[in-house]
Amino acid sequence: MSLAIVRTVRDLRNRVDVWRRAGRTIGVVPTMGALHAGHISLVETALARTDHVIVTLFVNPKQFNNPADLAAYPRTEADDAAKLSPLGVDVLFAPDGEEMYGTGFSTSVSVSGVSEGLCGAHRPGHFDGVATVVTKLLLQSGADFAFFGEKDFQQLQVVRRLVSDLNIPVEIIGCPTVREEDGLALSSRNVRLSAEERGIAPRLAKILFTAAERLEAGGPVEAILEASRRALSDAGFDTVEYLELRDSETLRPVERLDRPARLLAAAWLGATRLIDNVPVGAQGILQSGGIT
Repeated sequence: MSLAIVRTVRDLRNRVDVWRRAGRTIGVVPTMGALHAGHISLVETALARTDHVIVTLFVNPKQFNNPADLAAYPRTEADDAAKLSPLGVDVLFAPDGEEMYGTGFSTSVSVSGVSEGLCGAHRPGHFDGVATVVTKLLLQSGADFAFFGEKDFQQLQVVRRLVSDLNIPVEIIGCPTVREEDGLALSSRNVRLSAEERGIAPRLAKILFTAAERLEAGGPVEAILEASRRALSDAGFDTVEYLELRDSETLRPVERLDRPARLLAAAWLGATRLIDNVPVGAQGILQSGGIT
């Protein structure tokens, strides 16, 4: 089966209609391209769970609050298609900006609560852009299941909330973060790291896992968080935007570890912003796999 590259919503829906009439299940993996092993793990999970898989590729301008970041984001459609072709993906949906938003587009989807704080505080408008494009992709694809990585945990919770609130008939599947052997969470932005920065970057995950272990052992929350922030600065990170413990469902701050939680962080190395998170709470460290 060859990979079909589809550019229009009409063409995508025509294909989906054929699958629907045959009683098939459909999975969608939304991406902005520059595919790496983390994306591929989402695709493989989708292939195992559904009859037909759509991967979307759209660098969404509405979720970038920094024009330079948008301009620098890698665009590698040919390479992405080559990675997907052997896997059995049915369709790569790769619309352009005009197809996605069109002339006079004036609608925005905004999710409060889970979008506030963390990345939401440092990237104004980002999650409105995410929520808007994801809503469109879910409705365009008509998928039964949509697959998102837990690395972007706040984004995952925003998507879950919008699907619940808007009664979109799709099940959101969160998939574990994929890491390099040294613990660095895979990201399309990692290619921007210099050799020196790449050596420092894995310390983000190491510090998070160490903090999670201390929290699991009953250590004081605020003292552990403050020590971890200092550890990131001492490790060579230029700016620590946040390192916080949040409720794993509501993303409200947690002052005492009495429920499942997530330890989330964002920090800069040079011109590259890295984010990561680990579960904390009942079986949190065990489920995450930790770092060896």
